[in-house]
Amino acid sequence: MKEFLNLIRFPNLILIVLSQALAQACLLVPGIEFGKVLEPGFLGLTLSTVLVAAAGYIINDYYDIKIDAINKPERVVVGKTIRRRPAMFAHVILSFVGVAIGVLLYIPIGLINMGAALLLWGYSARFKKMLLIGNVVIALLSSSMLLVVAVYAHVLNNITIGYAIFAGIISLIREIIKDTEDIKGDASFDCRTLPIVVGLHKTKLFLYPIIAIFQLFVFIVVFHERTNLLFDIYMLIAVLGPSIWMVVKLARADRKRDFTYLSNLGKVIMLTGILSMLLIG
Repeated sequence: MKEFLNLIRFPNLILIVLSQALAQACLLVPGIEFGKVLEPGFLGLTLSTVLVAAAGYIINDYYDIKIDAINKPERVVVGKTIRRRPAMFAHVILSFVGVAIGVLLYIPIGLINMGAALLLWGYSARFKKMLLIGNVVIALLSSSMLLVVAVYAHVLNNITIGYAIFAGIISLIREIIKDTEDIKGDASFDCRTLPIVVGLHKTKLFLYPIIAIFQLFVFIVVFHERTNLLFDIYMLIAVLGPSIWMVVKLARADRKRDFTYLSNLGKVIMLTGILSMLLIG
């Protein structure tokens, strides 16, 4: 069981559940309504999202056995503790059930889930090896994780769109950092990720303006007339502050462990950003 939970990135799935639950409770209507999280339709929506995401993690590891043996040998599960055929079977079943639940809830949700499942397969099989394509795919999927809640509720407001943009930008930053972290294994198997194509220095130069755009976005949100003081202070300390520290650490980064730290910092920024939904009201 532990190996399977590692395979499907259980902590990441918890982050998805938390993101959608807070979006459902805090973004769709004024105030906070935690009771909306227990609505059967929303629970089905979250389950379908988690199943598709879990399937995506499985197929990613299925295709990355040899690369992961170099980049993260201690984390290899497929082909080691779980055989390849059962892993592929689990991927197919989870994807099918996730899409099916989506269709039963609301046909557009089913179509979104199907698109996500296909993109995750394409990412694992091909896109992640292409210059920036894989990074953009994951960024879009991160945004869709929040937008799908609004689509199901028929309430696509500016606040939800703003958080979707936030998730997309920080995911893009983190994915490029992860490519830099994994450059050794990726280069051994002809991947064309940004760090491999342009080198470490130019990858940093590419990241700085993206991080600056993210920080500008946070400033725009903080100084918006409709946000409250507590929210503004939180965003400056818990989101903008770590992003500034990210720039400092990125400038000094030159080893794998440095980029592992930056990748984890990106995940922390995403978490603190998601938790800010509690202060929107």
